[in-house]
Amino acid sequence: MKAMGLHLEIERAGDGAPWIVFGNSLLTDLSLWDEVARPLGRRFNLLRYDQRGHGRSPVPSHPLAMAELGADLIEVLDAADIDRCLYVGLSMGVPTGLAALARAPGRFGGLILVDGQAKSAPTGQTFWQERIALARAEGMAGLAEATVRRWLRPERLGTPMAERLRAMVGATPLEGFVAAASALQRYDESAVLGRIAVPTLLVAGAEDGAMPDTMRTMAAAIPQARFAAIPDAGHVPVFERPEAFLAAIADALDAWERDGGAPGRLMGGEGRR
Repeated sequence: MKAMGLHLEIERAGDGAPWIVFGNSLLTDLSLWDEVARPLGRRFNLLRYDQRGHGRSPVPSHPLAMAELGADLIEVLDAADIDRCLYVGLSMGVPTGLAALARAPGRFGGLILVDGQAKSAPTGQTFWQERIALARAEGMAGLAEATVRRWLRPERLGTPMAERLRAMVGATPLEGFVAAASALQRYDESAVLGRIAVPTLLVAGAEDGAMPDTMRTMAAAIPQARFAAIPDAGHVPVFERPEAFLAAIADALDAWERDGGAPGRLMGGEGRR
């Protein structure tokens, strides 16, 4: 299935409500959610998509901005005829979801935000310029190796899990990565945090550097938001420890199922600080 104007690749499973919509990290395709989607598909309608320049979606002809990625998400919802969803965004999917919510708040009945930030770090522009330079110099295979080592716990680097992630990152078109990384160099969606009026759960891999503290700070800025850490997980807990991730969001999912897609309370994790 393709989003109308953008021809983005969409995988839609189910009909009616309630819906869960997944937003990916940079350098991944929609298969990143496979181990999470299989059990959830028995309870919910699911939508996954490849953002521009990733997976089966076309490579953009220009550097992207976060506002465009947010608009893409709204167009995906329109193309799939989804009025309201529980949105689960990972890494780049976090500011993408916040940008979309600022544009069309009524489309979101709840948020689960995973290992991502509302605002780029002061060093973000330099960091991504270095990543882009690495990819241009060593190809996507070189960037894939560096990325896997950053994202996964060291004891998992020699496993089939790591090989699958390495292949996924390496298959990302160079210019697709560059276009999306441009959106991450400088963005700020933090103004919407205090206006979020839907249940929100923030989740981070406990071993993802400063990310748990960053997300605790974000949770404090969102009315009634909660935070949960996934032990023994790095930047992509949905991929690295899917069962632990599902356990961490179980109460939130129960509430979403019980409410049938209507506004409700997402439980689980730590209370607001």
